[in-house]
Amino acid sequence: MGSLREPLRQLKVSMAGKQGPVRGARLVDKIWDEIERAVDKLPIAAGKVRVYQDGLPVCGNEQQVIAELAAAGSRNHRLIQRLVERGAIPMGTESAELLLEEYELAVSTLAPRGPRNALRSTGREKALGESLLERRDRFIGARINTTLADGETGILFLGMLHVVEPFLDKDITVDHPIRPPQEAAARSVIR
Repeated sequence: MGSLREPLRQLKVSMAGKQGPVRGARLVDKIWDEIERAVDKLPIAAGKVRVYQDGLPVCGNEQQVIAELAAAGSRNHRLIQRLVERGAIPMGTESAELLLEEYELAVSTLAPRGPRNALRSTGREKALGESLLERRDRFIGARINTTLADGETGILFLGMLHVVEPFLDKDITVDHPIRPPQEAAARSVIR
């Protein structure tokens, strides 16, 4: 989130106290440990596995974006790099326009109010956020539908608020190797 990093950190502290982000980070680390164990066990047939990541725009520079974020410390993107090294194909997953719209909504919601009042969003802002998330989910579903070929496996990494399954073609079988959908940070999609 770039310039919103510090306001978001302050919001986390104001919501959960100073130890909240530390406890949250430990929980996230445990979830990523579990995700990494599950993903490392997946068979990767070179050229037959596509990796989709929320927040990764369709841009033609996906591998460069992944490498930069991995180098910056993103555990998620380091995992994607490992999958690519094993033969998986990284896929741009999201609309750059929708990601920019989400960023602009976050800036307009968080920045003027400050972290303490950021949760007091208006009904209009909540509706915009929900609509935007659904449009992103529809785009992700359409992207998978049009790029995942018969006989290929897709691995989809999503934030916990996403719900993409209703937008996937009916011939796509979905497996959640980590946790139930509402708790999963990583999801596997198999065609």
